Amino acid sequence: MYFDDLPVGYSFETTSKTLTREAIIGFAEIWDPQAFHLDEEAARASIYGGLIASGFQTMMTAFVLTVEAGVWTNASMGSPGMDEIRWRLPVRPGDTLWARGTVLSSTPSTSRPDRGRTVIGYEVLNQKDEIVMSYSATHILRRLPN
Repeated sequence: MYFDDLPVGYSFETTSKTLTREAIIGFAEIWDPQAFHLDEEAARASIYGGLIASGFQTMMTAFVLTVEAGVWTNASMGSPGMDEIRWRLPVRPGDTLWARGTVLSSTPSTSRPDRGRTVIGYEVLNQKDEIVMSYSATHILRRLPN
């Protein structure tokens, strides 16, 4: 889909992915080596009461699911950033994540008519449909070819 195909209010959902204990620990070993992501005993003694996924792993899982959904992928020209990133609930081994995106704003470029900026609000949910994370991302998207 192109910029022009994504009006304000348009919504989509992704498929899902289950995070295993091994995947959580493996991610943490490389990217977020905090004890409550790496060590089950230390995690039990933490405020989380058990092993949890890194928030960055949650975000990257949602991002990959969103790219795989293919809604804006072919029109993507990158992104200048994300806002309002919130980790709302811990993600635990065995949790299955999926994402919902809703177009919040869509502004055609005045200087470059081949593109526009689309802000999409994302909610990342678990198998109980609880929101575990939310954020908004600005996407620079190609416009429909003339």
